[in-house]
Amino acid sequence: MSTLKERIAEKIISIPDYPVKGIVYRDIMPVISDGPLFRNIIKTFADFHRTENIDAVVGIESRGFIFGGALACELGCGFVSVRKPGKLPRETIQISYDLEYGSNTIEIQKDALTPGSRVVLMDDLLATGGTIMAAAHLVHTFNAEIVASDFMVELGFLNPRQKIKDCGKIHSLLIY
Repeated sequence: MSTLKERIAEKIISIPDYPVKGIVYRDIMPVISDGPLFRNIIKTFADFHRTENIDAVVGIESRGFIFGGALACELGCGFVSVRKPGKLPRETIQISYDLEYGSNTIEIQKDALTPGSRVVLMDDLLATGGTIMAAAHLVHTFNAEIVASDFMVELGFLNPRQKIKDCGKIHSLLIY
């Protein structure tokens, strides 16, 4: 029987030169479309946090919503979204940051968390660490505690963990 890591790796499709030349895009949609595998992934993430009294999972647009919403449901806690600008209807806090192949801005609603909230940051993929650090900065503006940051895939060859600070424990299920 294959390990979870092997099952994830078998399903991911690598697409060279997307979205720009020199980048290998890791298409995770085949992983999500495999119901038993997706359920196993969510249960694995939940097992990391069952005893940590998590108040909210903060999912980062857009695939972090898929994993984050399912994880919040499994943990019985709230879900908070971090989105691209202009997608949230009420007052927000925003931050700009650099990506592997450009720059971006994300935001969170101004009343999304309360001081002392214990949160897990969730995204599908950890590359340079820019997105997760920006999300962490937003969460820290609430004086919330980041217990962990969870990713299905990590691009270890980019050394993102060296750049990540104040993001709690890092959990990645598959590292390239």
